[in-house]
Amino acid sequence: MAEGCGRKLMVEVCNAKNLMPKDGQGTASAYAIVDFDGQRRRTKTKSRDLNPHWDETLEFVVHDKDSMTSEMLEVNLYNDKKTGKRSTFLGKVKISGSTFAKSGSETIVYYPLEKRSVFSQIKGELGLKVWFVDEDPPQAENAAEEKPEPPPPVEEKQSEKPVEEEKKEDKAEEKREEDEKPKEESKEEESPKEEPAAAAPPEVENPPIAQTEKPKALKEKHGEVQKRADLSVTNRELRSLSGGDRNRSAYDLVDRMPFLYVRVVKAKRAETASGSSVYSKLVIGTHSVRTKSESEGKDWDQVFAFDKDGLNSTSLEVSVWSEIKEGEETKESSLGMVSFDLQEVPKRVPPDSPLAPQWYTLESEAAPGNDVMLAVWIGTQADEAFQEAWQSDSGGLIPETRAKVYLSPKLWYLRLTVIQTQDLQLGSGAEAKLRNPELYVKAQLGAQVFKTGKTSPGSANPTWHEDLVFVASEPFEPFLVLSVEDVSNAKNVGHAKVHVPSIERRTDDLTEAKSRWFNLSSEDQSRSYTGRINVRVCLEGGYHVLDEAAHVTSDVRASAKQLAKPPIGLLEVGIRSATNLLPVKTKDGTRGTTDAYVVAKYGSKWVRTRTIMDRFNPRWNEQYTWDVYDPCTVLAIGVFDNGRYKHGEVGKPNRDCRMGKIRVRLSTLDTNRVYVNSYSLVVLLPGGARRMGEIEIALRFSCSSWLSLMQAYASPILPRMHYVRPFGPAQQDILRQTAMRIVTARLARSEPALGQEVVQFMLDSDTHVWSMRRSKANWFRLVGCLSRAATLLRWVDGIRTWVHPPTTVLVHVLLAAIVLCPYLVLPTVFMYAFLILLLRFRHRQRTPQSMDPRMSYVDMVSLDELDEEFDGFPTTRAAEVVRIRYDRVRALAGRAQTLLGDVAAQGERLEALFAWRDPRATGIFAVLCLVMSLIFYAVPFRGFVLVGGFYYLRHPRFRDDMPSITANFFRRLPSFSDQIM
Repeated sequence: MAEGCGRKLMVEVCNAKNLMPKDGQGTASAYAIVDFDGQRRRTKTKSRDLNPHWDETLEFVVHDKDSMTSEMLEVNLYNDKKTGKRSTFLGKVKISGSTFAKSGSETIVYYPLEKRSVFSQIKGELGLKVWFVDEDPPQAENAAEEKPEPPPPVEEKQSEKPVEEEKKEDKAEEKREEDEKPKEESKEEESPKEEPAAAAPPEVENPPIAQTEKPKALKEKHGEVQKRADLSVTNRELRSLSGGDRNRSAYDLVDRMPFLYVRVVKAKRAETASGSSVYSKLVIGTHSVRTKSESEGKDWDQVFAFDKDGLNSTSLEVSVWSEIKEGEETKESSLGMVSFDLQEVPKRVPPDSPLAPQWYTLESEAAPGNDVMLAVWIGTQADEAFQEAWQSDSGGLIPETRAKVYLSPKLWYLRLTVIQTQDLQLGSGAEAKLRNPELYVKAQLGAQVFKTGKTSPGSANPTWHEDLVFVASEPFEPFLVLSVEDVSNAKNVGHAKVHVPSIERRTDDLTEAKSRWFNLSSEDQSRSYTGRINVRVCLEGGYHVLDEAAHVTSDVRASAKQLAKPPIGLLEVGIRSATNLLPVKTKDGTRGTTDAYVVAKYGSKWVRTRTIMDRFNPRWNEQYTWDVYDPCTVLAIGVFDNGRYKHGEVGKPNRDCRMGKIRVRLSTLDTNRVYVNSYSLVVLLPGGARRMGEIEIALRFSCSSWLSLMQAYASPILPRMHYVRPFGPAQQDILRQTAMRIVTARLARSEPALGQEVVQFMLDSDTHVWSMRRSKANWFRLVGCLSRAATLLRWVDGIRTWVHPPTTVLVHVLLAAIVLCPYLVLPTVFMYAFLILLLRFRHRQRTPQSMDPRMSYVDMVSLDELDEEFDGFPTTRAAEVVRIRYDRVRALAGRAQTLLGDVAAQGERLEALFAWRDPRATGIFAVLCLVMSLIFYAVPFRGFVLVGGFYYLRHPRFRDDMPSITANFFRRLPSFSDQIM
């Protein structure tokens, strides 16, 4: 957008006439969504009115006056169902920008509503007023006085796709059915405003929760030349600076961000003073930064990167200063300055070699003849100097704010089989001979401790044959410590150490590890030999060590490298930006602020973006890739506030605050397609659910071989060992929690550390903890599945009760056709299923779904239930609070146990029928079986099916209201309910 452009487009949605009724009650609740140049506005809903009147004026920003005539204004009408279902389509209107009127000449125009596809049922007209207003540019002196930080443009996003692809996508959008519109209400997007210098304190009103996953429009205007800050960098130049197609895999999913790079190498002085050191200072407008101080003859060799939002001047000043310490005071003197016009700074293309620094003469009257070696260029975040440069939007060269990549430790299962002990020295004297000790073996690996069962008293050579399974991480703990304990006198009989790195590794259950004998020694070293122990120990490489919740796992590969398979595809994630983030802490004790960064986790690779300091609309534009080995895995992305940055200062926390998380299942993504969507960030806090803003993510799942992708669906999810030698549910849960703790501790020891609270939040380490909210969510999930079956049964019952006589007659005909032509049954069923799937293809999800706050019941949970969910384990609450919660759990468990008992009773009745537990009932059933065998021998099976089907579908006037004889007979059969105490 050109500087000083002040054009706004005004759209007044007046009214609509003769709309199509869509709510099943002869009316509709209409609202309008207006789209222009990537901006979206929404009117209010007019309830139950086929001729609604809105009279609402919506305002849009015109980014470029010259290209306004080529833009399209689109207005879509929808029926608001208000029941969680998708809004139904009522029609649309598309208006060319060349027909927009100037302010003062606007008038209402009624446009006939258009269909979105040939299947849409649309009628009616929509009355609109459309005009544009040109405003005067702001005063130059006002801009010079205030110079606020320019906000990021709201809709200044461009796609890298060719024009032909955009036209194809537009045509595909027009062919969508009316049910493809997202169910969530589109939120009004405010026009670009400048961020205030002092934000409000953190006490802000909690906005309503809604699942918003809106695809962002990424349309590139033809001939548009948009200036970015004062660098005069166009969008086309940005693409060339980032390498274009040559660097496609690196930064093609995110926007190109122009940065001014300054590399200061060293200075050369005409006169050298003893004991002096020099440093350089860079000044751009009101922003100033200095290099480190170095003595004469040493280089700085520092790179500085300034983003476009921080450039509020058109010139760069580089000055060199000398400082001499005289006692406790430091005396500084200027050696000169060199100035650069940012309009003339060269632009560097990333594939080219780095720009060579040059000597520049410093301008100074007091100390002439001094030079400085530096290089200045304009690049993007794709420049190789970006990662190690001082970054203006990340607080400088601070490790806690830099982008980093982490790797989870490689995990193994260590299986210890305790077989037996021999020659145990239990003590001396007659007491040891008369005593019958109870022994057990304790094994410890790091912080993990497991024990075997106790042996029976009196055994001379105790035998266990028990397996103890540990989680081991590379690099391994040095020793596995085995101890034989005496229960009777709480004494340690002896211990032995097993060198973990030398333990045998196996990948299947076909080869058994060899058993080994280890000598036991006393802990006090008084006796060097107290017996020996026989164990079998190995590292299991055929398992995948689960270190995250099973339902959101992102990796299923076995631990052993020999079992590794080649990747089937590539996942590319572009972390673009966030909008409307809420303040989570205070800065300078006066205003709220947020230092946001993003963590993405897939497989063993974790990535953390750089921290954008003190912004509520940060732009990261960082892109990362992962190898994909299984398409049915989940990508997790979380947003956090950096609390470790300067946490030593007063009022600064030392923990990172979570701001929300999204998950995307890769199997829901089409291959080789780019998805750019915004997701709501909702976080559950002890005070309730809170919406923290939105994050925009770009995704692309590329597949190298369709054959490998299809074979993955036919393969087991986990490696073979999980099925041939599985772990029990309780043991698997313990191992999973142990693996989570190991990963958390290892990443917390990285430099810079990835906080414990961050890792646990990303791994969902609290899924095993009781939560009334999650119980309700799972219960209603079950009810939702059963309701579909109930819907089918009601449909069958409606046919049986002749609710719709033509349908019932048609079923009679279909039953007769099945009996007469039974060989057509299966072909008909599969063809019918194929046609249903084909028809539902149009209604598939177009955007990847993430976490659903409504399904999670975060907005319907009480504060007491939230306090219970966030309470630790074991509980720390008062006894009275625990009693109330315990009674609540007992009430819920009582209903669950009644339901389980009723289900079990049905199976027990069926079993009792064949077990002669009720001799009379079983005798009746035996006689009935004999009679039915004779009837089926005499009557053809097709005749029985025909007569039985017609009897089942008989008219209600020939049917009794009481339960059938079969139901009465089955309910009278005995169960084991009367034997439960």
